[in-house]
Amino acid sequence: MAMAKRLVRSQDKVLGGVCGGIAEYLGLDITLVRAGYLVLSILSAAFPGVLVYLILWIIMPER
Repeated sequence: MAMAKRLVRSQDKVLGGVCGGIAEYLGLDITLVRAGYLVLSILSAAFPGVLVYLILWIIMPER
């Protein structure tokens, strides 16, 4: 029986492992997810992006 995928923080971390965890969950390259997050964060005037990252860092469990 296959286990359901869980969204967890990655061990491949730069800061908190949030982008790495999202990349692993979606099956994408970690660098692409980090670059995408950076672009979205800059386009949203940085503050909402930082706030979302901090919230995910708190909510997402470690592996």
